[in-house]
Amino acid sequence: MQASLNEPWHLREVEIPTRVVLAPMAGVSVQAFRRQGRRFGAGLVCSEMVSCAGIEHRNERTLGYLRVAGDEHPLAIQIFGSEPAVMAEAARMVEAAGADIVDMNFGCPVRKVTKTGAGAHLLEQPGLACRITEAVASAVSVPVTVKMRRGVEDGSRACLELGPQLVEAGAAGLALHPRSAHQMYTGYADHTLTAELVDLVDVPVVASGDIGSRAKAQAVLDSTGAVAVMVGRGAQGNPWAIRDIVLGDGEPPSREEVAAELIVFVRETVRELGERRASGFLKKFYGWYLGHGRFPKPFKQEIVQLASTEEVVTRLLAAAPGAAEIVERLEAELPNPEDEVLLEGMPISIYGGG
Repeated sequence: MQASLNEPWHLREVEIPTRVVLAPMAGVSVQAFRRQGRRFGAGLVCSEMVSCAGIEHRNERTLGYLRVAGDEHPLAIQIFGSEPAVMAEAARMVEAAGADIVDMNFGCPVRKVTKTGAGAHLLEQPGLACRITEAVASAVSVPVTVKMRRGVEDGSRACLELGPQLVEAGAAGLALHPRSAHQMYTGYADHTLTAELVDLVDVPVVASGDIGSRAKAQAVLDSTGAVAVMVGRGAQGNPWAIRDIVLGDGEPPSREEVAAELIVFVRETVRELGERRASGFLKKFYGWYLGHGRFPKPFKQEIVQLASTEEVVTRLLAAAPGAAEIVERLEAELPNPEDEVLLEGMPISIYGGG
């Protein structure tokens, strides 16, 4: 029987309304990105990976990653590190911040992560990986999941040995990106490994990698037995891709819709990061949103060169005046900032800000 992409599933007690998960992506998965993903149909959204060492030392920028808004649940906050006790304490803070799921990154291939003994390095340290999983699962009441790659080396099958061990140690679910760490994002994701992992464990498995269309998402679900698919790069500046995968609504957005979504995204990111950080952070998003033939290339180049986000918004409204009405509607649906609740001892709030 073919699984529907628009039906709920459960990760222990957490009900996830659709079978599309918005991937955790460093430098992308800010709160504004996650909230937009939920609005367009992602059943579960994830924070970018958060350093447990940064949480331990109460680094202000790291703590800022723990912002949780009322309209982004269910939410997984992803942590990374290599020390069981430090990871357990970070998990407690993640739970206190309002996360529905604590996710652990055992797959990041980036050198600055692996050189600390975290990320994909743990694929070659199964004993340590299991101790971390056991410590974190024992520290929190919410489900704990692990995102991993197939292994470090090309052709590795380490994930198939490690996966069942992680489940025995307390993991309530697994996500597999079946590329090696050495591959980074080259080549292709071998989802025959995903199918093998599904057969080996009795917890939900999410399939990650190369999910760029509804047809591919459905094919991967059907061929692997995974409970859901994880969408990453395809959703960057393109939330309509999520809607298409979930609902089969392939209708391209109008220029006014694109401008409106980008304006709301810009304003919410500024609220979250502040003007100085947001102005640089957003530049890559301008290209993503305004690409796909939606706006002329010279217009994209012009937007990127503007000095402030206010100038960007003004220019977008001038190019697509009809966006103003859509922006007004979208912003009226956002949670009220006055309802934010400060977390004790942390310079952030449940809503955001701080």
